[in-house]
Amino acid sequence: MTRRERVLRGLSFQETDRVPMDLAGMASTGISCFAYPRLVEALGLPPRRPRVYDTMQMLALPDLDVLDALDCDVVTINWDMTNAFDQPEQWHDFDFGGRLPAQVRRPDDYVVQADGTVEQPRAGSRMPPASFVFDSEHGGQPLGPLDDEELPLYNLDALPETLEGYLPTAEAVTRSAELCARVREATDRAVFATGPIGAGISIMAHGGVGIFPVICLLRPDYVADYHELMTEHFLQKAELLLPAIASSVDIVMLSADDWGTQESTIASPRTFRELFLPYYRRMNDAVHRLAPDVRTFLHCCGAVFDIIDDIIEAGFDILNPVQWTAGGHSYEEWKKRCDGRLALWGGGANTQVTLPHGSLREVESEVAEVVSCLSEGGGYVFNSIHNLLAEVEPEKVIALYRTAAEVAPWRAGHAADAGGSM
Repeated sequence: MTRRERVLRGLSFQETDRVPMDLAGMASTGISCFAYPRLVEALGLPPRRPRVYDTMQMLALPDLDVLDALDCDVVTINWDMTNAFDQPEQWHDFDFGGRLPAQVRRPDDYVVQADGTVEQPRAGSRMPPASFVFDSEHGGQPLGPLDDEELPLYNLDALPETLEGYLPTAEAVTRSAELCARVREATDRAVFATGPIGAGISIMAHGGVGIFPVICLLRPDYVADYHELMTEHFLQKAELLLPAIASSVDIVMLSADDWGTQESTIASPRTFRELFLPYYRRMNDAVHRLAPDVRTFLHCCGAVFDIIDDIIEAGFDILNPVQWTAGGHSYEEWKKRCDGRLALWGGGANTQVTLPHGSLREVESEVAEVVSCLSEGGGYVFNSIHNLLAEVEPEKVIALYRTAAEVAPWRAGHAADAGGSM
């Protein structure tokens, strides 16, 4: 069984030889670039500068020898960047305030202050010497005015012309197709494409999570019109891009739409059902029509248990990160709610408590219990609940993947009861 076959069979609720595993298929299943050098050393691999591909979360792009050592089954394509093969022309040395010799794509994006603070002026973000990530004022999403007359609304009459400028050109489609084809030829791993095929709608968009949920409540007709325009734009993108890359990719990142807090959904399930679900459904239907073998991926953090059925109705194939630690529903309940209808990607360990604060034995015990449940009958790809933080010791990362690989991935009787496949 190739690594790609393992992932695809797992996502289709079919028998696999072990649980499929991912590290950094997308930017919420990765590892801090501060933790990455220690992991490389602990694995006995040659030292190297981490390639920082997400410069807000400060995430490292894992090298193939690290994926091999951890037995991971997925590579990523993030716009024009991949870890399926070397792209040395894209990476340049940069030292983050004397704290981290690394490689970045655009060193000129950074300014190092005298106290060691690193700033990204164009992004309006900064990383103080005591921090491991960049941040911006109000998290980049300040609370906005609640007066209906002052809500920051787009001119929807002008929006179609603006969106037209974001459609991929023929040259861009050719470049994407060539990159995806080269990745397919370079690896037997499943190929996860993030970037240009994104939905463009989110509860966090259009002013941020402090504003857009209010707009949904006060101006639902406006939101419906806005989402209609964004959906039409997505359908045009999909028609141009998907036929060119469909044979070379396995999973596409359709949306990163964080609907959950630690306790509940950010907006009501009714808001999702009325103002998001119909548009997501049309997008998913288009992907499945244009690329029948490609799975659609939704990243949706937090306590989103109450909208799982709606996510399924919206046509998504995969839900991540399976944050069963939020909202009071166990991982057993998540599995039962999704089983046979929606594949789960992540959730294998608590990244807020167990990984940074637990013992090695506690990490191993939690992974064994959670993964045994979530992988039963298939429909599961292993990763922790979210990115591996800077403070996590490399021994815990190694134990994380070693323990998951040892979990029996398939119980035929349960799978038969679950029924259905994707």
